[in-house]
Amino acid sequence: MKKSKVQKTNAIRRLESSGIPYQVYEFPWSEDQLGADAVFEQLNVARDQIYKTLVILGDKTGVIVACIPGTSELDLKALAKVSGNKKVELLPLTDLEKTTGYVRGGCSPIGMKKSFPTFISIQAKTMEQIIVSAGKRGMQIEVNPNELQKLIKAEFASIEAN
Repeated sequence: MKKSKVQKTNAIRRLESSGIPYQVYEFPWSEDQLGADAVFEQLNVARDQIYKTLVILGDKTGVIVACIPGTSELDLKALAKVSGNKKVELLPLTDLEKTTGYVRGGCSPIGMKKSFPTFISIQAKTMEQIIVSAGKRGMQIEVNPNELQKLIKAEFASIEAN
């Protein structure tokens, strides 16, 4: 059986050019099933390994990126504090693609149009691997969170609601 060739996204190209090992997961997706729960249902992995990428607007810094477990909610006040903002809010979905180069359900913390201040949940720091979007719907990548943090110059922080 011939193995299908994986379409390389910006995220995959950045990992490869940096020599960071990763594993790709591809699965069918639908417009109404784009969240972390849908990814979990498709992949046979621990639920706490799946991280979602959220794009936020800070009142002082502008665009910020947050990666948190798919099972968690973002604590906006905690993110505002660690990012040097008084107030933060989700970037409107209508601005997501023009800001990041990615669409809803396919937004990766790696390989956005520009580098934005990025915060990864402190929980990831002790994990061997986490799974984030590969930059395309129906495609995820498993990567070491410490390698990810170095690659995207992110900061580990307590940013999820308790």
